[in-house]
Amino acid sequence: MRKTLCLLTAVAALLASCAREVKEPAAPQIIPLPEHLQMLEGSFRITADTPIWVDGPAEFTRTAEFLSERFETVTGKALRFAEEFPQSGAIYFMQADGYPAEGYQLRVESGRILIESTDGAGAFYALQTLLQLLPAGCLSDSRESVDWTVPAVDIEDAPRFPYRGMHLDCCLHFFDVDFLKKYIDVMAFHKVNRFHWHLTEDQGWRLEIKKYPLLTEKGQWRKETVVGSLSSGVYDGQRYGGYYTQEQVRELVQYAAERYVTIIPEIELPGHALAAIACYPELSCGLEDHYETATKWGIFKQVYCPKEETFAFLEDVFDEVIDLFPSELIHIGGDECPKASWKACPHCQALIRREGLKDEFELQSWFIQRMERYINSKGRQIIGWDEILQGGLAPNARVMSWLGEEGGIKAAQQHHEVVMAPYPKYYLDYWQGDPDSEPLAMGGPTLLRTMYEYNPVPEVLDAEQRKYIIGVEGCVWTEYMPTPARVEYMAWPRMCAIAESGWSSAPKDWDGFTRRLETHLGRLDRLDVGYCRNFYDPFIELRKDTEFSKVALLSVDAPDAEIRYTLDGSAPTASSPLYTGPFAINRQQRVTAAAFRDGKQIGNIKYKEF
Repeated sequence: MRKTLCLLTAVAALLASCAREVKEPAAPQIIPLPEHLQMLEGSFRITADTPIWVDGPAEFTRTAEFLSERFETVTGKALRFAEEFPQSGAIYFMQADGYPAEGYQLRVESGRILIESTDGAGAFYALQTLLQLLPAGCLSDSRESVDWTVPAVDIEDAPRFPYRGMHLDCCLHFFDVDFLKKYIDVMAFHKVNRFHWHLTEDQGWRLEIKKYPLLTEKGQWRKETVVGSLSSGVYDGQRYGGYYTQEQVRELVQYAAERYVTIIPEIELPGHALAAIACYPELSCGLEDHYETATKWGIFKQVYCPKEETFAFLEDVFDEVIDLFPSELIHIGGDECPKASWKACPHCQALIRREGLKDEFELQSWFIQRMERYINSKGRQIIGWDEILQGGLAPNARVMSWLGEEGGIKAAQQHHEVVMAPYPKYYLDYWQGDPDSEPLAMGGPTLLRTMYEYNPVPEVLDAEQRKYIIGVEGCVWTEYMPTPARVEYMAWPRMCAIAESGWSSAPKDWDGFTRRLETHLGRLDRLDVGYCRNFYDPFIELRKDTEFSKVALLSVDAPDAEIRYTLDGSAPTASSPLYTGPFAINRQQRVTAAAFRDGKQIGNIKYKEF
């Protein structure tokens, strides 16, 4: 992968300060971990007098402008673009042949910073790595006195998977465009390149469709929202809604594209359609006299009826969606489609007989295959959740495997491309700490370590089948995330682990990851990301043993930390018993624990009772 830039070779050879290798330098703490990183001797300091030279297309210039703007935000002065080739002391963005898609080389020497890549994405990702080589203050959105000194390194890097995704459900709760831009910025900083945007649901339709104005005039609204879980029976009595205009969508698509993030829209079918049916009841099987946008979470029996009126509606919707989103992939959902309405519907039963289908599961496959043919006719491809496998997979469909690994394995064995997004491994709506001390979530817990250590390529697949695993995705369902702050808290830093699995081919190294993550948390602070801060807190698990005893297992994410605990309810100190392994407790004992480093408490005290 290493390339030699002819234009710079002679110049670099003359530099007396050319970097020399050293044996044991401190490695930069970069997430995701680069494919190859070699420390060199020396450093390069970026100042207001450091010129930028770009030899490449406009997208290389745009990436260089991001660097200049970042420097100006923090220092008050923009970096200048050289009009003539600088012989040394510059930052060079250079297009060169032979690099993998999105791959790059970043070489920092005492006399220059050289970024080479074949495509614009590679240059952009090299910049994200460069920013992580700098002090965290360089990421600030306000003026700071920061030393912009970059350690000398040679980094060669390329992604493990082409699809590295992050999902956001904007139906169960709505989030404004400003937050979505920030969401995309943080994704891009971690080299995540697909934003899966969930836009239609039972609880609200969020995308303006000009041919069907009721979808946003009426379908965006629910009259109230359940308080707590889906089964509480308590409601807030507050009308809730929100939607995105087509102008806003176009703006966001362009914003994301400039950061090499492709937005993949999701339009749910045939299930999770109640908000649309509430607007246009003729899309249903007509078994009820009233339809209303859902006010609680869950799965609803009201689904699209596979009749010509429905297909005309969906084709019109996808015409506008395709016009808005240049993404090759269009997500069509396909999950959690109850069959009760179809079983009771005379039209559906006649259709099953006419088409020679076995049952309602094959009817769902027939429905999806018909929509696939239409979307394919527009030059696009569909991707859907595991359930699109039921009754037979559409010919060209990609599968997003969420029901564990089974769907992904089955699809890969059939030579269909797969994105691994299994629950609970990659579901960011699950608890990341002790449910007793965390706000309401969908389930779990699913800890940071669980997400990091999960291998998204199932071992059961052979070498040929593994090629069909094209990527990973972290899923953010927002039943219990009503605010941007809650989304950030649930998504980060666990999404760092998923991003690393999507980008890095290196063997898993939990200790190494946590060391890098501890530094990286400072960057998330500067990016104003309200991540979960239980990195330094012990996690206490009590497993059932007998009627009179449980076994306590304690862990902490922070590297080089020890856990001290008590069993009498008192606060642990540096002299309390050291946790060295699982132990049993009885009903009268209370496990109270805290993490310590160098004799000092580094996190919060946690406790767990029988």
